[in-house]
Amino acid sequence: MAEHYSSFKRGGRRWLWQRITAAFLVVVLAFHFFLLHFVHHADEVTFAMSQGRMQELTYFSLMILFLVTATFHGVNGVYNALINQGLSGTRRKATKVVLGVASIVLIVQGVRTAIAWAGGIPI
Repeated sequence: MAEHYSSFKRGGRRWLWQRITAAFLVVVLAFHFFLLHFVHHADEVTFAMSQGRMQELTYFSLMILFLVTATFHGVNGVYNALINQGLSGTRRKATKVVLGVASIVLIVQGVRTAIAWAGGIPI
């Protein structure tokens, strides 16, 4: 029988970060959906406002923070789900490497998209 392993041990560092990132993502998405659904013509207004704000370093930084947080939360969750299904040994190490590379690719592409949307790095 496969060893049951999880970095979600209550009180562990990954367990805490998984909960923190989940809370952050829920708050940001709730605010986003509030704007989209309860503010009159919010989709056009939000898009127009974001085009202007994207030039500001603060908005750009928050977008990158959201990207990194979502990537960590998703990849860590997938990794732990696979570990809990009994993945171990060489496959576990290979999975960790593949997920690590995928995270880097996602973050780099997300940053490139944010920079393109901003029309350059806002400084």
